[in-house]
Amino acid sequence: MTDHQLSDQSFSQHVVMDEWQQMACEINAVDDNAVVQVLAKSKANQRLSLNDFKALISPAAAPYLEHMAAESQRLTQQRFGKTIQLFVPLYLSNMCSNICTYCGFSMENKIRRTTLSFEQIHKEAQAIKAKGFEHVLIVTGESERKVGIEYFESALSVLKEYFSHIAMEVQPLKEHEYRRLHELGVESILVYQETYHREKYAKYHLKGKKSDFDYRLQTPERVGRAGINKVGLGCLLGLEDWRTDAFYVAKQLRFLEKQFWSMKFSLAFPRLRPCEGGGEVNSPMSERELVQLICAYRIFNQQVELSLSTRESAVFRNNMVALGITTMSAESKTQPGGYANDDKSLEQFSIDDNRSVDDVAQMITDKGYQVVWKDWQQGLVSQ
Repeated sequence: MTDHQLSDQSFSQHVVMDEWQQMACEINAVDDNAVVQVLAKSKANQRLSLNDFKALISPAAAPYLEHMAAESQRLTQQRFGKTIQLFVPLYLSNMCSNICTYCGFSMENKIRRTTLSFEQIHKEAQAIKAKGFEHVLIVTGESERKVGIEYFESALSVLKEYFSHIAMEVQPLKEHEYRRLHELGVESILVYQETYHREKYAKYHLKGKKSDFDYRLQTPERVGRAGINKVGLGCLLGLEDWRTDAFYVAKQLRFLEKQFWSMKFSLAFPRLRPCEGGGEVNSPMSERELVQLICAYRIFNQQVELSLSTRESAVFRNNMVALGITTMSAESKTQPGGYANDDKSLEQFSIDDNRSVDDVAQMITDKGYQVVWKDWQQGLVSQ
């Protein structure tokens, strides 16, 4: 599959089971010479193809990790400078109508369920604002009946009083609902496909609307047509072969860039973490392999924002500041009400980096980078 073969049809038509194993074989068959050629192409500032990306995530590229890291650093500083933007997730609800084998919010898990009232949202926003954050990511379980568009509209009416940038990671919505969210000030939508393996996707998503593979996969297209400024993509690293899933993320990114050329895009790298009811990690990924993947995405695409969450350790996150990451979360709580009242019994999963936002910001500064709290300033309007 070459880049020009990505037509105007929906991306879901490009994810076919017959191709998955072929892609896995092609990635594993890459030789050293191909990796060297791709790195030389990047250093010459040439646009890389999807086949080039296969080389960068292949086992053959592992011995070239230092070269990839240096190139990733060069390209990141060239495009973004020495800056790291900080954000925080705000969990509004752990209600969920899906059964997913890897998620702490899965409907079958016997956990206490709650949805924040508007008074509680105010308290959470105040606690987050006191830490200096301007960028907030709204997160909920996927329960359209309990936390649907009407709830989001009311929550946004509160949160836009506090924050300059609001992103959302909630259940996939309809196009007209995304248009409404855009009107209310939502700047970004994050939606992760979890895995692009059609058959295995059904194994992990047993019940609920999330079991509809194509509806979820088409979500970024609905977001783009609705006029949202940015969409975030990713897969859940650990469900299936990370190299093949990562290839499909890159393929979807290139498809969306062609269809929605004015949009911004971000990629995240969530690795499976311990959670209530969570199953085994079927395809473990080492930290060295995660470094390889992050650098590969940066070399493949110099414009995309790369985000690293508190799922990863403090040491790992420290080392990744200079190697391609542009956005980080800090002092995250993965349960509703976690900032005003830290009740861990409600959390979606355990984080690894438990440092305070001040400690993370100081680490970034000590490395010679600038912490970005807000990337825009509303202009003055004459009265």
